[in-house]
Amino acid sequence: MNTLGYLSAMSAASLASKPHGLALLLGWRRVLTSLGVALALGLLLSPGWSSGLGSLLLRAFALGLLAMLVFGVFEQWPRRLPAWLARWVLQVFGVALAMPLGTWVIYAWSTPAGAPPFWTDADRLEGFGTLSVVGLLFAPWIALGALVRQKDAFARHQALAFELERSELERQALDARLHLMQAQVAPHFLFNTLANVQALVETGSPQAPALLRSLIAYLRAAVPRLHDAGSSFEQELQLVRAYLELMHMRMPDRLQFNLQAEADVLHLHCPPMSLLTLVENAVRHGIDPSEEGGTIELRVQRRGERCLVCVDDSGVGLGQAGGGLGTGLAMLRERLRLSFGETVQLRVVARSPRGTRAELDLPAREAAG
Repeated sequence: MNTLGYLSAMSAASLASKPHGLALLLGWRRVLTSLGVALALGLLLSPGWSSGLGSLLLRAFALGLLAMLVFGVFEQWPRRLPAWLARWVLQVFGVALAMPLGTWVIYAWSTPAGAPPFWTDADRLEGFGTLSVVGLLFAPWIALGALVRQKDAFARHQALAFELERSELERQALDARLHLMQAQVAPHFLFNTLANVQALVETGSPQAPALLRSLIAYLRAAVPRLHDAGSSFEQELQLVRAYLELMHMRMPDRLQFNLQAEADVLHLHCPPMSLLTLVENAVRHGIDPSEEGGTIELRVQRRGERCLVCVDDSGVGLGQAGGGLGTGLAMLRERLRLSFGETVQLRVVARSPRGTRAELDLPAREAAG
């Protein structure tokens, strides 16, 4: 769209987006700008003005305020224009016409009673002509400049509105994807745990009923949190402890665990099920395949504006796990990316002499609620 076409669209849209009435006509920025331009033109004309600087500035200020009022009146009246008449054209020509008419009124009004008309006085006629010509030369261009500035402001406003709308749509899309990813965690974890219960039942282990009761109690507490948008480290650590106690009942001689968290991180935000996913991954791919079993250590520390989560296991390690760390970590990476963008890091590295370390580095944020 060219500039003139854009001015037409902008002028029409501005009626709905701008203040109206006196708030628009007498805006302090408009008044100051009009007086400033009038002062500059008055000082420019003052060297050749014979009747004094004061009278010149009064006339210049009056014409400047008149141009401002005409510009503002036609900016909002009439509310509807014929299709062939653009509002910006009405404003520019209205300002241009107001200059000679306004100058005529000023000179006629300032003529003393009984004095001859101003056009019979050569000096006054020259002053009238000078102000009229200067007004006709400068006022329409100043009006066009104001319209261009409005166009730029309108374009920035529209761009900001579009950006806000796009950000809101992106946020809604990310929320939907995040809820979908969190919903996928529930069956993933549940099926893995039920498989462990099934193994105990099939082998006739006397621990199966106790493990099943613990699992039911755990799921009653855990499942309602799967769709929560926010959770704290304290809540997530409770889930992790319950899960590890379940796993310890299944393999009491092969799994030991230790959970450590600094007091000042317990109230901070933790993505739901993230710690559980890291620990479950360590059990499934580290401890379970190892004949000797091993130990899982979870530590949560705060480092300035960051939180660092470390999950160490002394299991078979990345090599014997075949590099396949399951779908849990893949889903966790996606969930973290949706929640934190590029401000979060998840690393999985091998430990020496054996085992795996998972490190989660994320911003320290207060938990909601």
